[in-house]
Amino acid sequence: MQRKIKRNSLAVHVIFALILTLTVISVSVVVTLAFRPLYYLDIAALNIPEQSGYSKEEIRENYDVLIDYNLSFGSDSLEFPSLAMSEPGRIHFEEVRDIFQIFKYMAIAGAALSIGGIVVFARKREYLYLKLTSILAVALPAVLGLLVALNWDWAFVAFHHLAFDNDYWIFDPLTDPVITILPDTFFMHCALMILGCVVLGSVICGVAYRKCHKRDNKNY
Repeated sequence: MQRKIKRNSLAVHVIFALILTLTVISVSVVVTLAFRPLYYLDIAALNIPEQSGYSKEEIRENYDVLIDYNLSFGSDSLEFPSLAMSEPGRIHFEEVRDIFQIFKYMAIAGAALSIGGIVVFARKREYLYLKLTSILAVALPAVLGLLVALNWDWAFVAFHHLAFDNDYWIFDPLTDPVITILPDTFFMHCALMILGCVVLGSVICGVAYRKCHKRDNKNY
């Protein structure tokens, strides 16, 4: 039977569960950002060539440059191959990149801490943190998923008001035609993929907890 968790040890489990949950969320964001096939499928599904007036090849080329810019760790500047960009647009993309940088470093640091913590808890045969992470990681998608389901437009606008202290995210298609190849529905699909990845992380933690708990019960 799994050893009884002491109060001070319980606090450690809670803290580590929070770290692991943030890691799952950060990794989900980065994976979604890097998963280009999601956008490639939406090019046809959302009729982006017809809506924007650009060819499929041009759309993919410009999108790839944008993703490379957000995934890079250097100080490269953003230059679209065939799309104009205003100064406010450039500033907005720099702010977006800064947000993704935070998620990338959180994912890397969180993964390192998570691996170390998992090893330590495994040696102690304590797995409560897995159960706590499973609960925490599913609570966030439940709340956000409800907001998306009830009113995606409101959730989309509310996010931008929270994340940015200016209105540079409101693009003018004449000066920043990139907005014509990035429809709101695509961002909704990204949000759903992030939520799906987080839920998957929750399920993995829940299954791992049950298996580890069951295995320890058999050993006693």
